[in-house]
Amino acid sequence: MQPLTPDAVMALFTRADGQFLFARWGRPLVPVVFGVEDATVSILKGAIEAVVALAGHKMAETDPELGANLMIFFLRDWAELTQTPNLDRLIPDLPETVARLERADANQYRAFRFDAEGGIKAAFVFVRMDAALAEAPAETIALSQIVQTILLWSDTAFLGTSPLAVLSDGGPAILKPEIAGLIRAAYDPVLPVAATDPSHALRLAARVGRAQ
Repeated sequence: MQPLTPDAVMALFTRADGQFLFARWGRPLVPVVFGVEDATVSILKGAIEAVVALAGHKMAETDPELGANLMIFFLRDWAELTQTPNLDRLIPDLPETVARLERADANQYRAFRFDAEGGIKAAFVFVRMDAALAEAPAETIALSQIVQTILLWSDTAFLGTSPLAVLSDGGPAILKPEIAGLIRAAYDPVLPVAATDPSHALRLAARVGRAQ
């Protein structure tokens, strides 16, 4: 395992516009899944439980403000979003967002909401099952989505790479150890739930280093 340098940590939370922005969940996760069979729902919730446990965070049966605060939607076409009742209340500028996703031929999209302290209070995850994802094991899709939702990563963090690794052809994907260590470090209770100062990357890197 290669240790994550402070610069590498900083890059994972520095957005394309140059802004450093870190946030973790400030409340227990309450997931709900749409658009898949019950067996797949179980796989997804198992992945969520595993990553939440890794972080040392919590799950709950209900969110007192929102009911469910992690909503995961599986769909075949982005146009389905504009046909979903009340979704425009969750996703501002929904038609423009759908058009942008269609132009980019994207297969996933995540939107977050934040509390007064800047911590994540809700996330909406949309997965379009294109040909590439249709060939991936459900366990891999589930793990990838929750890893990318447990923290507010940069919008460029995993472009051209993945937080997961496949050890053998056709085998299950696992979370890369350095990313697992960073998730654990990010949920250290002495750290704030959100930060915009790049020096926060130094604090994260120091904690990852001690855990290795």
